[in-house]
Amino acid sequence: MRVKKIPIKVGWAKLSYLEDSFEPKCFCPPYKLRELRVKKIPIKVGWAKLSYLEDSFEPKCSCPPYKLRELRVKKIPIKVGWAKLSYLEDSFEPKCFCPPYKLRELRVKKIPIKVGWAKLSYLEDSFEPKCSCPPYKLNLTSFNSSFVLYLVSKTVTEQKTWSQRFESALHPAIACFNASIGFDIELIEYDITGSVAHAKMLAHTGIISESEAQQLVAGLEQIRSEYHQGKFNPGVDAEDVHLAVERRLTDIVGDVGKKLHTARSRNDQVGTDTRLYLREQIDQIRSQLRHFQEVLLNLAKAHVETLIPGYTHLQRAQPVSLAHHLLAYVEMLERDWQRLGEIRRRVNISPLGCGALAGTTFPIDRHHTAKTLHFEGIYGNSLDGVSDRDFAIEFLCAASLIMVHLSRFSEEIILWASQEFGFVTLLDSCATGSSIMPQKKNPDVPELVRGKTGRVFGHLQGLLVLMKGLPLAYNKDLQEDKEALFDSVNTIKACLEAMTILWQEGLEFRSERLASAVTEDFSNATDVADYLASKGVPFREAYNLVGKVVRGCLGSGKLLKDLSLEQWQALHPAFAEDIYQAIAPTQVVARRNSYGGTGFDQVRRGIQDACDRLISNND
Repeated sequence: MRVKKIPIKVGWAKLSYLEDSFEPKCFCPPYKLRELRVKKIPIKVGWAKLSYLEDSFEPKCSCPPYKLRELRVKKIPIKVGWAKLSYLEDSFEPKCFCPPYKLRELRVKKIPIKVGWAKLSYLEDSFEPKCSCPPYKLNLTSFNSSFVLYLVSKTVTEQKTWSQRFESALHPAIACFNASIGFDIELIEYDITGSVAHAKMLAHTGIISESEAQQLVAGLEQIRSEYHQGKFNPGVDAEDVHLAVERRLTDIVGDVGKKLHTARSRNDQVGTDTRLYLREQIDQIRSQLRHFQEVLLNLAKAHVETLIPGYTHLQRAQPVSLAHHLLAYVEMLERDWQRLGEIRRRVNISPLGCGALAGTTFPIDRHHTAKTLHFEGIYGNSLDGVSDRDFAIEFLCAASLIMVHLSRFSEEIILWASQEFGFVTLLDSCATGSSIMPQKKNPDVPELVRGKTGRVFGHLQGLLVLMKGLPLAYNKDLQEDKEALFDSVNTIKACLEAMTILWQEGLEFRSERLASAVTEDFSNATDVADYLASKGVPFREAYNLVGKVVRGCLGSGKLLKDLSLEQWQALHPAFAEDIYQAIAPTQVVARRNSYGGTGFDQVRRGIQDACDRLISNND
């Protein structure tokens, strides 16, 4: 079953079978699922296969013994009773010649469970159809329930303690509380890459043999492959991704695997992994920013001479080129792109080799691993190297500014799409309706972006507070930086993607409405004052005179364009026939041709400059 990151709540459940060519037919009482005890956390499920287990409470019949054997959650078996299942066609099913066994329904009651992208596999059953589909298995990202604690306790108590310093294992609840595997599994690719570089460095410096390094590298690459295939799914007992990889490596290559951690601590290891992760994510976000800029520039090229009311204090101020308005956001995104590039240079410093806090007695070569991992330099102080999270805070600052810009843009779209403004029409691909009001079309995309902005702000504030009281060097508090970082990265990437799609194919400007909007107010009043000033009237005198004119027009229900030449000249003899051209909206915009202004020539120059920046793509 493919559920595209859609949470499914599971509690005390009943499942039922639909007809299937492999299902035996009988008139037995409905089999009910005995127990799936879970806690109040959402579940995410991926491609699923189920198998069956005997239950002493099974009503007897002559049907073949479909028995649920195991539902594995990260190596933690959850016993389930007899169940009735039903299946449904799923467009995400990989193609094979098996019958379409697809879970249709999971009825729930109160107590949900959080599982993550789940991959379940069939155990042997005589009635199971065979095919060459991969054996997808359940992959836990977070599981926290009292039901599982008993099962976890068996695993934890059987584990060896940290060293002979300890006489007993962790309490199972503390083991779950302490574990970060539910979220730092995100770092597995980077952890393996860093470990490969470390193993090669150990051989390069003669700390281990070349043969041992080759075994370690081969084992690590096997783990990478197993993870890609869904075969490596460490559980809470592994505590974190680093121990999970090391333990699996030892299973594969034997005692040689225990040498990998020579001259390395998890403190410098996690710092390395996090920097490798963030470096790659920064590159991806910068690429998204560039793409968004390209979309806006293409729109700007098409709307150089399209006019839109310009606002200050959300009051009509002066008309501007729509392209000029879009270019303002291109400039904001450019600063975001540059800012991330500057932060990337500080992210790209290697702490590997700093050890727990004081370095190591082994003759390591930190420059060797830094070069292998494409770091630009190494930390000069081991205490700073293992405890520094400035780079993460800087990233969250930059992330917050990106969200500020996206949120401001979102607010304008929301206003423009309202009936009060009516400047844009939301297309069906990027808008939703109301469950009760059939006429509604809601701007959900910009509203969600605006709402998610506070989420990223919160992560920044949380990390600042986290760091402010930590003594040197590493403290377990720093485990809490991961979820904030991961969620901020995912939020920004999702928001940039959604906003890019919205601007590319999700809205249209209403040209007629925009054209009328710039003619129905007094946003050309400044141009009347400028007109008089150009004829030698002191600007402040002209300014006060025009204010008087506007007051009179408001009283009579007229606009400036409605005044006769005689009325203009009665106000001041400097007015002539050309006043009407001077206050025409197109002329008002075109004449503002100072550098960076909204004049059409300046806007075209701004578009070209922005396009040149994107082509050069220089840091």
